[in-house]
Parts: sequence; C-alpha cells; structure tokens
Amino acid sequence: MSKDYEYYKRERQQEWRANLRKQLKTKERTKIERISMPEAEPTVRNQNFEEVNKGLTEEQAIIEAQRCIDCPDPTCIEGCPVEINIPKFVKNIERKDFKSAAEALKETNSFPAVCGRVCPQEEQCEQTCFYSQKLNKDPVAIGHLERFVADWERNSATTEHTEIPKSNSGRVGIIGSGPAGLTAAGEIAKKGYKVTVFETWHDIGGVLKYGIPPFRLPNQVIDSEIENLKKLNVRFETDTIVGKTVTIEDLKKEGYKAFFVGSGAGLPKFMNIPGENSVGVYSANEFLTRVNLMNAKSPDYDTPVLKGSNIAVIGGGDTAMDAVRTAKRIGAERAMIVYRRSFEQMPARDEEVKHAEEEGIEFLNLRNPVSYEADENGRVSKMYVKKMELGEEDSSGRRRPKPIPDSEYAIPVDAAVVSIGLSPNPIFIQSMPELDVSERQTIKANQDTLETNIPGIFAGGDIVRGGATVILAMGDARKAASGIEQYLENT
Repeated sequence: MSKDYEYYKRERQQEWRANLRKQLKTKERTKIERISMPEAEPTVRNQNFEEVNKGLTEEQAIIEAQRCIDCPDPTCIEGCPVEINIPKFVKNIERKDFKSAAEALKETNSFPAVCGRVCPQEEQCEQTCFYSQKLNKDPVAIGHLERFVADWERNSATTEHTEIPKSNSGRVGIIGSGPAGLTAAGEIAKKGYKVTVFETWHDIGGVLKYGIPPFRLPNQVIDSEIENLKKLNVRFETDTIVGKTVTIEDLKKEGYKAFFVGSGAGLPKFMNIPGENSVGVYSANEFLTRVNLMNAKSPDYDTPVLKGSNIAVIGGGDTAMDAVRTAKRIGAERAMIVYRRSFEQMPARDEEVKHAEEEGIEFLNLRNPVSYEADENGRVSKMYVKKMELGEEDSSGRRRPKPIPDSEYAIPVDAAVVSIGLSPNPIFIQSMPELDVSERQTIKANQDTLETNIPGIFAGGDIVRGGATVILAMGDARKAASGIEQYLENT
C-alpha cells in the first residue's frame, strides 16, 4: 500500500466525525438506486460506430455521487491499480465542484476519460466498494462518474493550460504508444525530461486506437489526451519500429539515456486446425486494426477486409465482443460468438455481453471449431464445430469443456475471426538477445522499479504481464516513471 494512501486513510478517519454533518445521512444515501448509463438504441447503434454509452448528465452524476457514504476506511482505493483518491473526486461531484473532481482524478490517473470507458471497474474499485462488500447492493458507479468528470473537463472552457515543467537533463525513449507508453510519457515529461514516443503504426494510440472500436472508445477522446501530452513537449515518431528500423544503440548515440518498453501483446494466437489458413480467417487483432485504424468500415478507403452475411468470432473475451459487434456494423446479418465454454464462463465484461445481446449477436456456446472448409477460390465457406459439455473443474476452478462424441456439424461462414489470446510483440525482444524474458516471452522486470536486467531499460504493461487491462498497464507505467527518474538522477 502506498504512503499516499496511508496518509489519506488517516486523514479520512480523523475527519470522519465531521462528515456526519453532511446534508444526507448514511441511511438516506444507501436508499438511492444506482443510476443506469444512458445508451443508444440497439437497433440503431448496431449499424454505426457512434459511441454506445452516452454519459451521465450533471443531475445524474450528482445523484450518483450522493450514494457515496464517505467511508472512514475507503476500500475502493485499494481496488484501484493506480490508487485514485475515489472519495475525494466523488465528493467534489456531489458539491458540483467538477474542476476539483478532475484535479483529484488526475493526481494519479493520466487518462480518466479512457479508463472511465474501458476499465473493468466491476472487478476493481467497485468490487471493493462498501455497497458490494457490506450491503450486497449495486456499488457506487465509480467508472461512470470518472467518465463524467473527464468529459466535463475536456468539454469545459475552464480547462487550464498545461504547465510545462522545468527541463532536466536526459532524454527518454518510449517504445509503443498504447496506454502504458502514453502514461509513461506523460509522467516522465511532468518530471522535466525530454521524451520521445516511438510508434510502429502511422497513428498514435496503440491498442486504444487499433484494438478498441470507436463505439466503445471514440478516437477524439484518445486524440485529446495525446494533445495534452504534446503540450508537455512530448514528441512522437510514427512508422518507427525500435529493434528493426532503429536500434537502442542508435538511440543511445542520439543522447537517449533511458527507455520504457510498452510495446504490448500484439502477436495473435491461432488454433492450428485444418483450413485455418483459408482466405477470410483473421486474427481479431488484424480484423480490428483493418477496421478501426485503417478505416475498412468506410467506402472511401481501399483497406481490404472480407465482409459477408455470416461472420463467426471464436472466443469469449472483451476483444471477441469488440470483433463480433464490429462485424455486425460492417454488414453481417448473422454475427456469431463461438465459444467452447458456457455463456456464464465467458470472461468478457458483463456490459459488453449485454450490449452484444441487445445488438442481435448470436451466441453459440459450448461449441469448438475443429476445421474450416474453403471454396474453389480459397475463401472460407464453412466452419466445422463440435458440441462441448462441461466436465470436472480445472486449476482455475472452472469446469473444463470436453467434446461430445459424434456431435460435429458445419456452419456457413463468409469470414471467421480468431480471438483466443495474444502473445507479446516479439520484434524488440528478438533485437536484444541479452534481455531476460520468461517462458511466455514476456520481459522480466523488477517488481518495484520495473527495470529489466539491462540498466536503463524499463518495461511494463502487456509486454511484461501478457494480456492485461488498460489500467494495469497505466499503473506499471507510473511505477516505471518513478524508477526512470531515480535511475537518471543516479547516473
């Protein structure tokens, strides 16, 4: 637990009695029902890429903030990977002091507008909320409130100009412009160091841009955060592959003293079944990149992506939901999730599954692809699946799926999207054979500083963890930024 959190905890306990004078008593607060997020109508939204969640109104946000009982021991902070001072920003919403709420959020969270949209709060801060732990009721909608405050600040004319910190000696290179890289860039720039972010693609944002569709995370939200980094004099170099088009040694000769590797996990996994190399069988990574970053959804662009009446997505996580909902939006009449476990076992967020159901997505659970069949042009035309049943529990505590004999049948498909996981991007790792990596080919890093076995090279996010969440990547980046500052001061 951080010193900041311990200090805040003591402060809250000392002030707790004074808080009893607040307008609403605890009993009154706990009777307020959780506010539902306004959403676009399903049969309309599944035909466009506009954002589904519309955000809370001021009135809704204030009412939801009133549900917070101002715990003397705010366990919600413990559930947040970047330890946002949640009661502080929520209470400022209740007082209608949105500016102070935004300032409280940004003390530890560089991108609250992003996190308020895509982070699994139900598994983190909201899971440790007093309502969840003690009352068995819906927790305070911390994620919705975070998004409200961030959007208010972005749309407000009162947003203050970013203060450029005093310059320190030392240049820092950031490899990758996803959530880890962008967070590290901002945190290090705020310490006064010159920072350059190197991005492989032609656009900045990493997985936030190519992996998450705009109906969940609009590009203008990401672009706004990038503009804030530019105001801190963070430089960006696109179309640059560190480890291929330029090496660490090249950058050291240019004056770079330290590096943060946040290149993520972009190497797709496949099932290695017959016919998987047919035209029209994509990884979810490729499919979403073609649509999100390369504008395959627009008739004005020539980005190739196969469209058809029947598109199957194999997998049950958030990325699978993004892919199948995207398939629906580019014209699939039958957009299907094919998942070898039960509906209840799907790892995707409840909200994503709910949205998919509302938008007409078909769920074929307890089904596992075993082969594909292509037509005379080599394009996939059928997917053969076996029915599954749940057997004994595995090491994760979930009942293991097993095939039902003689249950194989064919499903017509025009395209298939495989979303069964990702491995770390290999290019940087392969360019530095002296780098210490795990059996999973993730980079090993010091738990406290996130420095690798090579002095001056730090790493965090999916390249260290494997597939993880945006907020965990950001937490790593904040920790690494402190490690980099200490390293530069001592060299």
